[in-house]
Amino acid sequence: QVQVVESGGGLVQPGGSLRLSCEFSGSIFSVNNVGWYRQAPGKQRDLVAFITIGGSCNYDHSVKGRFTVSRDNARKMVYLQMNSLQPEDTAVYHCYAEIKLKYDSTYYQKYWGQGTQVTVSS
Repeated sequence: QVQVVESGGGLVQPGGSLRLSCEFSGSIFSVNNVGWYRQAPGKQRDLVAFITIGGSCNYDHSVKGRFTVSRDNARKMVYLQMNSLQPEDTAVYHCYAEIKLKYDSTYYQKYWGQGTQVTVSS
């Protein structure tokens, strides 16, 4: 059974920083592309940052230059470093991953984590 668990959220003042972690566990051969999404109350879930298995990254324009996504393939972890946080960054942040369960699998299964709350407020 595969688990995707986010952590690191919390309450931070404007201008502050947080580092989110996404941990993958269970019977996994490899973790392919991983995305960080966020969903504010009453709004749709939007892609914030994306990292490929090779480490290529893409960011939404709203966070470019402030957020950095990284990964540790050996530990099956993905991180989102968030700097210069603003109230509009307040949301539940979810990790999404494409996971290969077996070495001979020909496709990737898609998994979501439950999310971690980030609140930016003075």
